[in-house]
Amino acid sequence: MTAASSIFVSRIKGLPMLDPNGEQVGKVRDVVVQNRSGKRPPRVKGLVVELFAMRRIFFPIERVKSIDANQVIISGLVNTVRFSQREREMLVVDNLFDRTITRVGATSPETIYDVAIKHNRSRDWVLDEVALRETGRRPFQRGHVTIVDWSEVPDFIEAPAPRDAEQQAMRLSELKPADVARELHDMDPMLRAAVVQAMDDDRLAEALEELPEDEQVDVIASLDTERAADVLEEMDPDDAADLIAELDADLAETILEQMEPEEAKDVRTLLRYDAATAGGLMNPEPVVLNVDATVADALASVRRQEITPAMAALAFVCRPPLDTPTGRFLGAVHIQRLLREPPSVLVAGLIDPDIAPLTPQSNIAQVSRYFATYDLVCAPVVDAERRLLGAVTVDDVLDHILPNDWRGVQLDRLDAEVSDG
Repeated sequence: MTAASSIFVSRIKGLPMLDPNGEQVGKVRDVVVQNRSGKRPPRVKGLVVELFAMRRIFFPIERVKSIDANQVIISGLVNTVRFSQREREMLVVDNLFDRTITRVGATSPETIYDVAIKHNRSRDWVLDEVALRETGRRPFQRGHVTIVDWSEVPDFIEAPAPRDAEQQAMRLSELKPADVARELHDMDPMLRAAVVQAMDDDRLAEALEELPEDEQVDVIASLDTERAADVLEEMDPDDAADLIAELDADLAETILEQMEPEEAKDVRTLLRYDAATAGGLMNPEPVVLNVDATVADALASVRRQEITPAMAALAFVCRPPLDTPTGRFLGAVHIQRLLREPPSVLVAGLIDPDIAPLTPQSNIAQVSRYFATYDLVCAPVVDAERRLLGAVTVDDVLDHILPNDWRGVQLDRLDAEVSDG
């Protein structure tokens, strides 16, 4: 199969499915697809396969090795749990074939005659084209068939959403942020908009940080500016700044004006720097300690719930004022060192002399080499007067080194893994 290969589902239906040894497992009866956000074509999740025992099971498309005119070859074990259609999934044969639709600008309704799926360049199977037949034809008259792009069929663009968005939001509240992001990533736009409105601000903020940038923009732009400001206040300042930088300038300024002054100040400070520099990558709220702080004080500071594990790896010792930009930066202390010392010891005596700070103008290449050289997960950023401005963590660096859509690709892969069975 090449990246450009495409095949109509009617040609797959009924084909035998064979394991790597050539033994027939069953027959293909349907194809499972799911709508996605961002005007992306619906993704093929897998096949509905009928075993010889008349049991219908789900088989993930990622483990299909090849499809030709005579057979489907698979790899791996077959999960024989009976197939159950999930919410937001569509069966091409059962749900789409013979459905009557009316395209925008069309003079008469048409019925879905067939659907083509395509193996795209990223090695995913997606819905490609739809064959439509004229309705209202006389008996035994075949009718003219028109093949159109999937995006012209309204049922894919405007898939019906579950009635109770609050119930969906409640379900998502029990998941980890990365799992919430995956769920939002795969929702059709109508459903996602309704669920986003029903979610708590802090939960939505955590999920946004795990979404691709274009989807973050879509979500924030869909909210009223006051709600958007509340959500951005719940995000880490560096993540909020990255998101605001992607918005239309007028909308970005309106949202900043709605934010709390201190929160907006941090974001505006970060926006002054190029996004691919230490200044643009840093978080202006690191763990800062006074020169007379003890180990007990330091450990209490890094235990705070809002401090991420990477940010908690280092505590920074500065002279007052302790809010960034601080007084003179004296050095950094490793949390591992703190754990090995008595609680009453002063942290100023535990500073690692080998940690040299970054400047806000350090570019992404310099920052990457810094982390590789010092084997750190967190690094201080200071200005020309040696005042601490913030700290860069390794996850922020990776965000800029990896391909632009790495989050979307990762979410698609995670969804493919959980769809097995």
